[in-house]
Amino acid sequence: MKTYLPKIDQTQRKWHVIDANGAVLGRLAVQIADILRGKNKPIFTPHMDAGDFVVVINAEKVRLTGKKELAKEFMTYSGWKGGEKHENVAHRRERRPELLIHHAVHGMVPKNRLGSQLLTKLKVYRGPEHPHGPQQPQPLKPAN
Repeated sequence: MKTYLPKIDQTQRKWHVIDANGAVLGRLAVQIADILRGKNKPIFTPHMDAGDFVVVINAEKVRLTGKKELAKEFMTYSGWKGGEKHENVAHRRERRPELLIHHAVHGMVPKNRLGSQLLTKLKVYRGPEHPHGPQQPQPLKPAN
């Protein structure tokens, strides 16, 4: 018996729009990562990109459980001495709330060239508007 490999060039990629208003960040990120990888399709193959595009709106209204709003910290390092910067979730939500969702999804995709390619299909926007109307994205209910 031969292993079936799907023809990725011939498949149509769909567009999904998810409203993050009131959705829990971790559960939302899992749902987005599965769609980006194509795990919701019968033609899923681990080493191929069979996923769809995902547009997330209202990123600033995503919810975190527990005390993570003030306790969870993000650290960046410039590579220079004293170049560490720490930022909690509340400050990042004010500055760039898109990064909250992008960072969570980045942790759930493979850490290789395939993962980088998958993240190019994720579009996150702060408010309720997005410029992907011509692609006719289908609304998708976030997992709560």
